[in-house]
Amino acid sequence: ALREMVHRWAQDRIKPQAAAIDRTNAFPPALWPELGSLGLLGITVPEEYGGAGGDFGHSAVLIEELARVNATAVGFTTHSEIVAPYILHYGTEEQKQKYLPKLATGEMIGAIAMSGPAAGSDLQGIKSTALQQADGSYLLNGSKTFITNGYQADLVIVATRTDPTKGAKGITLFMVEDGMEGCTRGRKLDKVGQEESDTAELCFQDVRVPDSNRI
Repeated sequence: ALREMVHRWAQDRIKPQAAAIDRTNAFPPALWPELGSLGLLGITVPEEYGGAGGDFGHSAVLIEELARVNATAVGFTTHSEIVAPYILHYGTEEQKQKYLPKLATGEMIGAIAMSGPAAGSDLQGIKSTALQQADGSYLLNGSKTFITNGYQADLVIVATRTDPTKGAKGITLFMVEDGMEGCTRGRKLDKVGQEESDTAELCFQDVRVPDSNRI
């Protein structure tokens, strides 16, 4: 039943727009809440947090049916299979209550910012930093590139250094919300392949992130 529903939706709503989606290098914003209303954005999020309460088998069905219309890079999987699980498995109860229901409905679009301009996806080479201040908050500085959903995202999980002396153990994840002062989006990237993916550069200059947004 799930496969039939997703197949019909992808054929009706994605396939006719495929050429336009490729030209704009972004997925139509209006389709996110549609997926949310079908329970497909929070497919593995427990029902208590507004999700469908499924497992990865259900996610695999969604991915397979998106592949039939050549849309495996639309950002839904980053949103649902990376961003939401980080919060679900490592976030506080307050963070889960605050963000997961909005991610499940599509009210918020999630992204994860790990790759840096110089380091690529080698996280031990990232240069961005988040230094704790006297009031307990953190000042985030640095830039990220090739960030899926970066242009539309309302919530970005940012990997950054909080203690350069600890190597990989000195990297921390912070949730940066759209509208935080000092956070800007660079150009939307035109790529070779995965044209349907909204991919952007993100810049952070003295972005004050409260400790409550630290994962």
